[in-house]
Amino acid sequence: MYKNILNYLKDKPQLYEPSTAPFWDDENISKYMLDAHLNPSVEAASRQLNFIKNSVEWISSMFKQTSGKKLLDLGCGPGIYAELFSEMGFQVTGIDFSKRSIEYAITNANLNGKNIDYIYKNYLDIEYHNEFDLITLIYCDLGVLSPKERRVILDRIMNALKQDGILILDGFTKNQLSDVPEKQDLYYADAGFWCSKPHVCIQRNYHYIETKSYLEQYVIISEDNCDCYNIWNQLFTIKSLSDEIKSAGFEKITFYDDVCGKKLSDKSKTICAVAQK
Repeated sequence: MYKNILNYLKDKPQLYEPSTAPFWDDENISKYMLDAHLNPSVEAASRQLNFIKNSVEWISSMFKQTSGKKLLDLGCGPGIYAELFSEMGFQVTGIDFSKRSIEYAITNANLNGKNIDYIYKNYLDIEYHNEFDLITLIYCDLGVLSPKERRVILDRIMNALKQDGILILDGFTKNQLSDVPEKQDLYYADAGFWCSKPHVCIQRNYHYIETKSYLEQYVIISEDNCDCYNIWNQLFTIKSLSDEIKSAGFEKITFYDDVCGKKLSDKSKTICAVAQK
């Protein structure tokens, strides 16, 4: 274990070096993530509820009628967006790689009488063909993927959309870096987000200027274990995001500041793309 700690900490991690343990489906982490999703006043796992409602209304307004339109929500979490889209008339499928979130979403949909198809799955493995009118990949999910994974998901989204179908996604811009300065912190906890046992967390943030990406690294040391979580994120410009989306075959792309349709500027921490097949 001591050797692992030294290996994790001795050098700046290689670009897109993976974590050593699961993140989204970890028994302890997923519990805290679900709590964060469901807290309407906290912008962590999900955006604040008022923003989500405004986002759903703006996205729905792109269709003359939403009744019967098929929507695929990638990274749906516990179904906050999915339920609101269902109320707007969409036939919704939600996919997420957190078993805990999907189980909550299914239970909640049943309690509320919502006919939503929730699937526990890695959305990189979707294999739909000409099935959906709208696909959403939001809260900057695209940027946590490696370049190879981003190409895979964009290709699979293109295949899954009907002709004239719409993809909506967002990502972070360079303005996001002010929220994640390069640093190194250490703390002890009896229990918490990263581990249910007493542990030490070493957090290190790194900027990778040459690739316009950044890393939030968490090395978690407990009495009998040591894991390293590497949370990557890509920073996008209009050109870089456009190039990646076009590489999958999309040609009609419109950009906004966010997924509520705010007019494009150079001041936002996010950028939203609306692409049509």
